Amino acid sequence: MSRAAALACAIAAASLVGAVGGSAAPVQTSQLFATVGPDFTIDLRDASGARVSKLDPGAYVIEVDDLSEEHNFHLSGPGVNRATEIGETGKVTWTVTFTDGTYRYVCDPHSGSMNGSFTVGNVTPPPPNPPPASKPVTSKSKLLLTSGPGFTITLKTTAGKAVKSMRTGTYTVVVRDRSRIHNAHLLAPRYNRATKPLSSTGTQTGKVKLAKAGTLRFFCDPHALAMKGSAKIVR
Repeated sequence: MSRAAALACAIAAASLVGAVGGSAAPVQTSQLFATVGPDFTIDLRDASGARVSKLDPGAYVIEVDDLSEEHNFHLSGPGVNRATEIGETGKVTWTVTFTDGTYRYVCDPHSGSMNGSFTVGNVTPPPPNPPPASKPVTSKSKLLLTSGPGFTITLKTTAGKAVKSMRTGTYTVVVRDRSRIHNAHLLAPRYNRATKPLSSTGTQTGKVKLAKAGTLRFFCDPHALAMKGSAKIVR
């Protein structure tokens, strides 16, 4: 059976829901398209191609295109629990009825990374997941302390990640001075050093020993109110 014929049959079947005995009007049915794979992707879109985030209650025809044997598409929520088979590929067509609530779709073997959700009716969408807590930087990481050329000062890893917390230890710090009107000053428990004099620019590399938990502060001495930052030191 062709795709168009299959969808026509599904829509025709959905239109009879609630009409048994001739006591109700036909149900209006909308069409959705679900895709899983071939990579680690999963998606649900409406007929216009927009990703589904909110729907009205009612009957829907969902065409599911499963493009990988290692994945499946599992849709669940109030009154609905449908899934394709792991180890199989191809297209299937479901007719489902959504009511007020939150619905979730996942790939069962990879639900932690392949998932999505949407709401139906008057439901407040679930809050986004909080960002994962960043791990403290260790002394194995080389750090870059950059002062200027504007009124900015930053402390980052060589990968470009801002340093927010760090373990005690001895760090290699590359100080990049990009302005003659700034300097870079590091202050921590048992450590206090301005890394260069004013009126000069260039790059310096040195060791910074952080032996005690607390706070590492970095700032420009002449502009400490505007050019400053800090990182938490933990054991």
